[in-house]
Amino acid sequence: MRRLKHGKMSGGCGDSCCLKLEGLNVRIQGEEILEDVSFHLHCGEITALIGPNGAGKSTLFRSILGQLPYSGSITFAPAGGPAIRLADGTVMGGTRPLIGYVPQSPSFDRGDPVSVLDFFTAATARWPVCLPIPGKYQERCRRSLERVHGGDLLDRPMGGLSGGQLQRVLLALALEPVPHILVLDEPLSGVDIEGEHQLLEMLDELRTEYDLSILLSTHDFATLGQFADKVILLNKRVLRMGPPEEVTASPEFYETFHLRMGKGGEG
Repeated sequence: MRRLKHGKMSGGCGDSCCLKLEGLNVRIQGEEILEDVSFHLHCGEITALIGPNGAGKSTLFRSILGQLPYSGSITFAPAGGPAIRLADGTVMGGTRPLIGYVPQSPSFDRGDPVSVLDFFTAATARWPVCLPIPGKYQERCRRSLERVHGGDLLDRPMGGLSGGQLQRVLLALALEPVPHILVLDEPLSGVDIEGEHQLLEMLDELRTEYDLSILLSTHDFATLGQFADKVILLNKRVLRMGPPEEVTASPEFYETFHLRMGKGGEG
């Protein structure tokens, strides 16, 4: 992992771009889902979000995406520019940052004839895929897939893709156009070991090339030290935050998952 311009875990953001959450609270039908959540996401940094089922991870993602009302603040500061404050999905002081989102992998019928090109074009252009797809749309799809080393997937049927290949297609879609922030919901779920390794290498490559803020949720704790600069342990509120080895060796991690990891622990 490369050293970030501002220094890992820096208290001040300086002129680096940063997504900052301060005192975030989300209440749905009278139930407090998130309580006083605060943290920074720096550009060029990969942050892993972990927590038990029902911890509020998806709610946090939806808040960042502007899909849920919340109290507190979410602020995005472009490198060297003024902060853009997002309040309950409303933008004040600038243009809302581009956020790329990769949902949990959808399922496709293996007999479905829809190709990657069809799927990509339907998602990015107002063009009926029952008609021949113009060359400009084919080129855009090919270019986007090449960003994630998936150019050979263009004509493959969606139902015939492996878990890792499907993640490449979804990631290519999230990068069209290239966002400021990339949010991934369980990207390692349903991916074999080889595909997992390739996906993590790709995320490291993308954050380096485009200086992206990357936030992803995962239950694969064994790989945290391989790709994450920072880990956030969430269970309605932030229980622990820091480098992977610090969080997985913490009493909060053990109390949450009843697992001992790190020095002297067992994976």
